[in-house]
Amino acid sequence: MSDALTTFFNAWSEQDARKRADMVSSATAPDATYSDPRSGERLSGHDAISDYVGMFSANAPGWTAKVVSTDEVNGYARTVVAFGGMGPDGTEMTQHGTYFSEADDTGKLSMIAGFVGTGA
Repeated sequence: MSDALTTFFNAWSEQDARKRADMVSSATAPDATYSDPRSGERLSGHDAISDYVGMFSANAPGWTAKVVSTDEVNGYARTVVAFGGMGPDGTEMTQHGTYFSEADDTGKLSMIAGFVGTGA
């Protein structure tokens, strides 16, 4: 599952919409769901998820989303992601999120739920 998670979060930095969509599709199941505090609802399917991920690169150009750590138990993964880039004041910023996910039998992500911070 860690390869799919890395591909999925690398897509957050991709500026090219077609490449981003391909990355999201290669990492997620066709009926995958995604949710985080800013998504407003559970998003379902490649197009909805890719469009949402694209808003990150559009609103935060040059920022990256990098997997910091992942651990798995009984088919679920907990992943800490560092979102980083140049802030509006010209200084480098990093924000962390924690994601819980599950993959299907092919190893593609079928559910991803994100939370702000690391729970610390």
